[in-house]
Amino acid sequence: QVQLVESGGGLVQAGGSLRLSCAASGRTFSRYAMGWFRQAPGKEREFVAAISWAGRSTYYTDSVKGRFTISRDNAKNTVYLQMNSLKPEDTAVYYCARSARIWETAPGRNSYEYDIWGQGTQVTVSS
Repeated sequence: QVQLVESGGGLVQAGGSLRLSCAASGRTFSRYAMGWFRQAPGKEREFVAAISWAGRSTYYTDSVKGRFTISRDNAKNTVYLQMNSLKPEDTAVYYCARSARIWETAPGRNSYEYDIWGQGTQVTVSS
């Protein structure tokens, strides 16, 4: 059973940076697209970014374009989310997730397109 473990969250001032990591167990990580989602208190979980299985294609929600970068290291079974110029509205629990489709080149933005989720890591941005 594949497990995803996020790390790297914390408290940061507005304008600061954080780098989230998501480590996957098992031997199939490189075959699947990966995504990052977030959920703020009282709000629904929303898509943040996704990366294809080979890392050639990346996708972002409009609010983080130019500030966040998703990347992956298939040799380390890890996907990253570099977050720069953080804003208070970025405060949320951040989750990584594995695409439900193998060899996905255009990962989706909907939660139902992902079948394995991490436990989440809290990101708090103070103003």
